[in-house]
Amino acid sequence: MDKLIVEGGHRLSGTVNISGSKNASLPILAAALLTDEPVRISRVPDVSDTNYMIQILSQLGASVERSSGTVRIESPDGISSSASYEQVRKMRASICLLGPMMARMKRCTLPLPGGCVIGDRPVDLHLRAIQALGARVRVKGGNMVIEAPNGLVGTTVDMRGDSGPTVLGTDNLMMAAVLAKGTTIIESAAREPEVVDLANFLNKMGARIEGAGSRTITIHGVEKLHGCEHTVIPDRIEAGTFMVAGVMNVSDGLTLNRVCREHMKSISDLLVECGHVVEYNEDGTSVFVKPGERPRSGKILTNPYPGYPTDMQAQMTALFALTPGISVVKDTIFPQRFMHCSELKRMGANIKVDSGTAIITGVEGLSGAPVMASDLRASAALVLAALAAEGTTDIHRLYHIDRGYEMLDDKLELLGARVKRVLDEAGSVGED
Repeated sequence: MDKLIVEGGHRLSGTVNISGSKNASLPILAAALLTDEPVRISRVPDVSDTNYMIQILSQLGASVERSSGTVRIESPDGISSSASYEQVRKMRASICLLGPMMARMKRCTLPLPGGCVIGDRPVDLHLRAIQALGARVRVKGGNMVIEAPNGLVGTTVDMRGDSGPTVLGTDNLMMAAVLAKGTTIIESAAREPEVVDLANFLNKMGARIEGAGSRTITIHGVEKLHGCEHTVIPDRIEAGTFMVAGVMNVSDGLTLNRVCREHMKSISDLLVECGHVVEYNEDGTSVFVKPGERPRSGKILTNPYPGYPTDMQAQMTALFALTPGISVVKDTIFPQRFMHCSELKRMGANIKVDSGTAIITGVEGLSGAPVMASDLRASAALVLAALAAEGTTDIHRLYHIDRGYEMLDDKLELLGARVKRVLDEAGSVGED
């Protein structure tokens, strides 16, 4: 197990290339099971979550080759319809195997996902959707046993949950419906760019999907899908994380390439409202950011896309910790997602958390300290704070960062940061 040692206070400058989207890659990789022909997917980030998904596909019987960010997958007839607990326990997003396995094989056995440190993420909407298409669901021995011996049949399904539309639920239903009989209409569909990217991939395979990116998606079932080539969209959360790094008080300004301006609007708008400089090139694929002369406090209310993403509230909390005035962050998606705040307070931040809301009073400076990452985005927030802090910060449980940020330490070093990955001897015993 590794930890990251960050020496704070060094000026950041230069250019960074944003990787392909982790959250788009996972369902697209799973969707390769929908055809027995080869698919070729480019810009798949080399992170532990995509590596786990590739391992699961291989263990199910698919042939997988990976080289320089490109993954080639061929899923012949006879692939397994059952995944073991050991295969899927490391990644909750393995639930997105449900849709393509049911569409292709009309049955699947998947372990129920466990708990999550940032709050409950129930699978009831996924199961309700597949049942609406005609599947039977049983729970046996901790596994979901799902069957549709007569095949799936299109219908209208409302995917709205208590915290808004579910992204992976929408993905699963789209993948299940592409080979179903008749037409499926998804009401209250998630509008995230990652959903649109999956729909574009499926349409390249021969699916007939309309309305992705809106609240209503229509899928006309087809008999068979074929192979294709596809390039994954840029990771808007990685881009947002580097944008925050670029406006921290230790930055001379950063240029981010391989971004999509349309996907970044809520993040860009907030940084501008807080007094920082955000300048895109003409086609919106590159952005320059730098600290504003008079940074201002801000307010965040997380919401499903196109609202402000929950996956970016921790990073902005780190910025607000050093921004004059009082900032407020309310997370409506995962109200428990504030474990990073206690670690930021160890570094000198002034933060109070109550009922899903963090109130941050900006301080003049932070100091390095040993801190513990609790989830993927919390770990990114701690790295950002450590870059601006005085002294050295040890960030334990670095495996959280490796789930979703491709070569983060290497990219930061190229920008002038002093970071070092080392074996975490203290944290290698007794951690899950």
